[in-house]
Amino acid sequence: MPKILLVAGDATEDLEFFYPYQRLLEEGYDVDVAAPSRKKLSFVTHDFVEGYDTYTERQGHSWPADLALSEVDPAEYAALVLPGGRAPEYLRGDPDFPRVVTHFFDAAKPVAHICHAAIALAPLGVLKGRRTSAYPACAPDVELAGADFVDGPAVVDGMMVSARAWPDQPEWMRAFVAVLREHAPVKG
Repeated sequence: MPKILLVAGDATEDLEFFYPYQRLLEEGYDVDVAAPSRKKLSFVTHDFVEGYDTYTERQGHSWPADLALSEVDPAEYAALVLPGGRAPEYLRGDPDFPRVVTHFFDAAKPVAHICHAAIALAPLGVLKGRRTSAYPACAPDVELAGADFVDGPAVVDGMMVSARAWPDQPEWMRAFVAVLREHAPVKG
């Protein structure tokens, strides 16, 4: 059974973690959660409130990381998922994050990212020349990284599937699962 790596951290957006995690398990994939360290992660929930200029944030669920980023051998995984939230702000500073993430782009493996995950990808140079979605406030980061920002729910650019935020998850995961079924199918 193909394995998928889901990279998260404290302050990962709750829905952007659990929706793909459970959807990919349902599809038959093994999903490992990696974080800066092996620990129980604390997630957050973001919501959109009428009249509020940005999103709100509350404490979300928690979930254990299966392994630390330093323990990850990305060659063992068929695909990568990067949820958003505030976690990408500090995940991009983890010394093992670039090694793990760039492997998937260099090896042309499927990658799904959503919301603020784009700000963790931008410094790695992996967005250059691509079309990608992200939370609209991240558009300047995407464009500075040399990518074309697309304000859409499921943007497919080769093996990369991106979306704006958790309201886009049905379209995002439907597109990502289609890429997985073609390039990393579950056998049997």
